[in-house]
Amino acid sequence: MPYELIALLMFSTMMVMLFTGQRVFGAIGFVAVIAAFLLWGDRGGYDLGFAAAIKLMRWYPLLTLPMFIFMGYVMSESKIADDLYKMFHVWFGGISGGLAIGTIGLMVLISAMNGLSVAGMAIGATIALPELLKRNYDKIMVTGVIQAGSSLGILVPPSVVLVLYSMIARQPVGQLWLAGVVPGLMMAALFVVYIYIRCKANPALGPVLPEEEREAVPMAEKLRLLTAGILPVVIFAVMMVPFVTGYTSLVESSAIGALAALAAAVLKGRMSWPVLETCLRQTLGVTCMFMWIILAALAFGAVFDGLGAVKAIENLFTEQLGLNPWVILILMQLSFLVMGTFLDDTAMLVIVAPLYVPLVGELGFNLIWYGVLYTITCQIAYMTPPFGYNLFLMRAMAPPEIGIKDIYRSIVPFVGVMAVALALVMAFPQIALWLPDLVYNN
Repeated sequence: MPYELIALLMFSTMMVMLFTGQRVFGAIGFVAVIAAFLLWGDRGGYDLGFAAAIKLMRWYPLLTLPMFIFMGYVMSESKIADDLYKMFHVWFGGISGGLAIGTIGLMVLISAMNGLSVAGMAIGATIALPELLKRNYDKIMVTGVIQAGSSLGILVPPSVVLVLYSMIARQPVGQLWLAGVVPGLMMAALFVVYIYIRCKANPALGPVLPEEEREAVPMAEKLRLLTAGILPVVIFAVMMVPFVTGYTSLVESSAIGALAALAAAVLKGRMSWPVLETCLRQTLGVTCMFMWIILAALAFGAVFDGLGAVKAIENLFTEQLGLNPWVILILMQLSFLVMGTFLDDTAMLVIVAPLYVPLVGELGFNLIWYGVLYTITCQIAYMTPPFGYNLFLMRAMAPPEIGIKDIYRSIVPFVGVMAVALALVMAFPQIALWLPDLVYNN
């Protein structure tokens, strides 16, 4: 049987299993091991799974995952985000759409402390959304604001998704994090510009806070709340500066970040045994999920390496079909959008990484830059109907007056803004590569 046909059969079998509701790691791992048995016999099948497990256990950078996940849950469960939102509420309330703009700022800071979009969604839906609705903000617009803002969590460092990409693509995570900084801030700025223009044109969408309410907060209280925004910046700096300057390894920096977040929660009196237990349980659950998925991805990738499928598919696209490398890249991005309607970012990465990442390198593209493209595309896919990941998270957390139709309508303009950001990064790679080149070349 031709290798191209074997690769196609593996992908189609895996997708069928996913559509039947099987867990992602189960579908990927099952297809990988069965394919190894059929191709290389009993010994090949056993060796494949065992070798993948040993490789995972010896993967030292994997220790960063529980550290970053724990850091995010500490910041979320200890309610430190409440102070952040109060700060934005007070300082931005006098601007058209100011609370929605402040929500984007909140999401950027939460992203710098977390690395996952789920935490931003939970904080936005429980803290920001009720306040925005109470202040008569348009429910469709603010629903889109929270979904779009929370998606920044997988792009702004310390992005857990970029850590996983670095492991699978064998690229330095420090450069990937730095590559995500400027595109992440650019996308947040585009969101802010859109919100401001939209609310300025139609003030009913984001009314200004009444003057008496703004004047009721004394300047001393405003300055005190302003210090809430310093905390995540300090935690981020304490974690990142030693790593970027070479004084600590990635694992050591992740441990510093986790300890800094824990210390901040303790000093603010927000940490208790029940909160700590909740953080530890959630960290353990999410970490184990990631490890199972990575284990399955390693096994799946080993089969592809053994088949030489990447070379075969590259030959199919470039020589037999005669496609331009940029056309192939765009087709890859479109496939991510399709998969994002029913899979999360991690599942998409491990399913296509054995094929896409080596192919991107063979086509001559920069893998650091491609990691940013992949992440932005995941952000768009998160919000793409009918089954975008963020759509259902929002439906589960939103109040009854916000229906699924409202949620679908809310994301349309923000998906457009994300598409503009993706196009800019594709057209001008230095948007992503300038900062890592500046830091690492010096």
